[in-house]
Amino acid sequence: MLRAVRVNMFHSRIPARAICVRSYATVPVQPPLRGLNSAVREKAEKLSRDWKGTNSSGENTKNFIGGEFVQSRSTQWIDLVDPSTQTLLTRVPETTNEEFDQAVAAASDAFKTWSNTTVLTRQRILFELQRLIRENADSLVTSMVLEQGKTVEDAQGEFTRGTQVVEHAIGAPSLLLGEKIEVSRDMDTEVRKVPLGVTSAISPFNFPAMIPLWSIPMATVTGNTIILKPSERDPGAAMIIAELCQRAGLPPGVLNIVHGTVPTVNAICDHPSIKAISFVGGDRAGRHIYERGTKNGKRVQSNMGAKNHAILMPDANKIHALNSIVGAGFGAAGQRCMAISVVLLVGDAQAWLPDLVNLAKNLKVGGGFEKGVDFGPVISPAAKDRILGVIASAEQEGGKIHLDGRHIKVSGYEHGNFIGPTIIEADTTMKCYDQEIFGPVLVVVKADTLDEGIQIINQNRYGNGTAIFTQSGATARKFEHDVNVGQIGINIPIPVPLPMFSWSGNKASALGDLGFYGKSAIEFYTQKKTTTSLWKSGDALTSRASVHMPTHH
Repeated sequence: MLRAVRVNMFHSRIPARAICVRSYATVPVQPPLRGLNSAVREKAEKLSRDWKGTNSSGENTKNFIGGEFVQSRSTQWIDLVDPSTQTLLTRVPETTNEEFDQAVAAASDAFKTWSNTTVLTRQRILFELQRLIRENADSLVTSMVLEQGKTVEDAQGEFTRGTQVVEHAIGAPSLLLGEKIEVSRDMDTEVRKVPLGVTSAISPFNFPAMIPLWSIPMATVTGNTIILKPSERDPGAAMIIAELCQRAGLPPGVLNIVHGTVPTVNAICDHPSIKAISFVGGDRAGRHIYERGTKNGKRVQSNMGAKNHAILMPDANKIHALNSIVGAGFGAAGQRCMAISVVLLVGDAQAWLPDLVNLAKNLKVGGGFEKGVDFGPVISPAAKDRILGVIASAEQEGGKIHLDGRHIKVSGYEHGNFIGPTIIEADTTMKCYDQEIFGPVLVVVKADTLDEGIQIINQNRYGNGTAIFTQSGATARKFEHDVNVGQIGINIPIPVPLPMFSWSGNKASALGDLGFYGKSAIEFYTQKKTTTSLWKSGDALTSRASVHMPTHH
């Protein structure tokens, strides 16, 4: 019998559509903590007591500037609500121009000394940060579940993947090794990797801890300072990480956190002191940031949309393949940039569609703190409405909905942004295939041959990730060679590389040619300084030391 796999976290993406509004909710917002059950309320209150910069009891989230958690003087605030209940957790500021300039000034001032610290000093701070992050994992997980809506298990997976990058960054003494060679008699050329200056990162709602844990360690261990703008929808984890960096010994101003939407993003793109921008999010924001940032002379790495396909061959291990596809398609409510959102059933594997539907049908949807829940709500009522619209378009365009999650009711969470697992049989001309849905929706497309499946993938504009399920080495080799996608899984549903490798999404999924971690990140956060020097050996001082009694005359 086929068994439904638990949908744990592997990786994600970020639809980051930044709009400055008072509240994202379109249903009535519950008063602070009123809509939470007693156990969850206790967790929220404990977070508010334990951490300086974040709040889960209806009060304000702070900025982190120059080593201090400071209340914003903004007149524009965003209500952050729990996506499972619409309960008000905190209010996030639209950072003022003056506050943003203060953050840049703090980062610029800190760079003068931080860039001159030894790599071993930076490494020691990351060792301490790694320890503190592990000791405080529960707080980070609780914040993610409260603000983002993911399950505890999924949040723990995100925590693990983020921590792995911290551990990789600890290897900086080796990663930053330069080069030197004698190019002529008594003449040497040396290449060193030196920091850029003030850098920035704009992180998404779907990975509120992992993306900060990608950018902060890699930027700072290379000698840069950084200004982080977390998603205004779930900044709590980033604020906890900031306090842990402070406890680990990161000097004031090396890390600064500002909040906001479009105005803050544009300020990052425009400020002349900021040298580089790392972004994860949606297409529209990603293109805007890349174009505006590069126009202003900045380095920009931008990870954007995705439409990841998995090919299911008829010779695949059926149980493993179907469980993997269901887990990768519906985990985190499909809100991952590396989610499998399209499955190509090749040849006789088309007969497995009912089995795929039955597996997905058994997934449990509910609040993230509930036991046995496979995935929670999508991030906002607006996101839910958009996803429902895409599902409806499939019906209008002739697609067949084999599993319809639009009318799911979750007891105790009547106001939550829930959509049940949905499976649509479609073709490549339909909106549900063409657009990134970013929700718990799996599109099924049938193909007669492997070549047809590869052609479909290659014609898609995105190139973040893909996978094939087969027991044939020859089939796998052909797929790996012929498919034009940056990250490939063979019998692995979400082929996110570990941090010693580099992120390698391609085509319309990425702008900029350097990845977020691994060797690519070292290249992104440093610039080359090449020195050629001549010291003639014939000019060396050759006089001998005297061993006679000095007479001082």
